Amino acid sequence: MILAPGATVGILGSGQLGRMLAIAALKIGLRSHIYAPEAEAPAHDAAMAKTVAAYDDEAALTAFADSVDVVTYEFESVPTTTVEFLSQLKPVRPGARALALTQDRLVEKQFLRGLGLETAPFADITDSGALARAVAELGRPSILKTRRFGYDGKGQSMIREGSDVAAIHRTLGGGPMILEGFVAFEREVSVIATRSLEGDVVAFDLCENEHERHILARTRLPARVAAHVEAQAKDIARKILDALDYVGTIGVEMFVARSDDGAERLIVNEIAPRVHNSGHWTIDGAQTSQFEQHIRAIAGWPLGTVTRRGEIEMHNLIGEDADEWRDILAQPDLSLHLYGKLETRPGRKMGHVTRVITGAAKGR
Repeated sequence: MILAPGATVGILGSGQLGRMLAIAALKIGLRSHIYAPEAEAPAHDAAMAKTVAAYDDEAALTAFADSVDVVTYEFESVPTTTVEFLSQLKPVRPGARALALTQDRLVEKQFLRGLGLETAPFADITDSGALARAVAELGRPSILKTRRFGYDGKGQSMIREGSDVAAIHRTLGGGPMILEGFVAFEREVSVIATRSLEGDVVAFDLCENEHERHILARTRLPARVAAHVEAQAKDIARKILDALDYVGTIGVEMFVARSDDGAERLIVNEIAPRVHNSGHWTIDGAQTSQFEQHIRAIAGWPLGTVTRRGEIEMHNLIGEDADEWRDILAQPDLSLHLYGKLETRPGRKMGHVTRVITGAAKGR
């Protein structure tokens, strides 16, 4: 199914990613309808319509499906049952498989290994006994993570020398978990790539990322890796997209580590089945943004060119960082994006700011 201009994209979720998707849709002549439980949220401001209802409200979901032409989601905690229900009524892109896969860290790691990709060593933790055995095998430091519903550092804890393993297990809830061996890496990178309805894949240039307190703080391009490593990263993203028969934009996070012979190697950390924070630079720094690329893909349209416009530096505005908006606007080389969140909280992503340094600017 290929949409025509004037069609409506249904978006599950009402956060800043939904907001930027709605803005991108409007730019190319499509409308959007947000479905989420929250009555006040960033995406609502940018959409033609909104439905405020629970994700398990089948009557509301049916009415929502009747009002849209295609459905997508802006975050990976949407229940898979919601996507499966809507899939019977309208095309949902990407589909339920990618969503279910990335909601379970163990299943995700097993999928990546099944594709022949390198990941951190890991073990399935079913109980405290399995955890003790896994720590003995993988060593310390290692990272214990809940299998489901963890992001920005939530649902995980480092196990170090002297750590009370049983206490950490209890603190995280004591349910099914995954233990990951610690990876000594030089830098964190990510690939933002999009796959069309016809199976064409286009990847943006590799991003180099810095995190603070488990939250993405800065993204820079070009990434400081060898050209063949960047090409390999894009090939990894393509392999994942094709294996999932994915339609839309995806983020693949990786570590750059060193082999014993000193060569750079890529270790896949996790997949985000959606537009990704490290791709926000594309709004100002690429010919086509990751958001427009996603909308094009799910609409069945040709993908855009992803030429990078220069050297890029993107900073997230976390919590009170956004209070500096006047100073940011006063700097002519910065582009400010605020997400319309009415309450500032520590650790909350309030916006981002991007600097694009072009060849002419570098020469001045």
